[in-house]
Amino acid sequence: MKRPRYVPRPVTIQAAQCFQSAEEAWFWFIRAQRARREGLRHAGSGLMVRPCESDDVYLAAVHLMRAGVIGKAHLRVLLTYGGKDRPPDPRVRDEAWAARLWDEALDRMTTVLRRKGIVE
Repeated sequence: MKRPRYVPRPVTIQAAQCFQSAEEAWFWFIRAQRARREGLRHAGSGLMVRPCESDDVYLAAVHLMRAGVIGKAHLRVLLTYGGKDRPPDPRVRDEAWAARLWDEALDRMTTVLRRKGIVE
């Protein structure tokens, strides 16, 4: 059986800084994923120390979807507009429905992320 590889994590002395909102945490996750795809070793480790791994934000959304709190459409909107690096604009007719789903998903994620100490 193969032995799992050990990859040391950088040790930091700074206190972790929570996100101001679930939206900020979501965009951080998306940027970390993009950096990871481009080959950055420790994606999501920027100038600030965060209280979680970037995958924890995504896992919170997936957990809500599996529990039936949000639907697949909510997750699809989060991924689509997260990839565009902007939230959907409710004033644009084609994005009004997506904006409603975006707000609903992030509202429900805020509760979970706040309980985990990720969002203030």
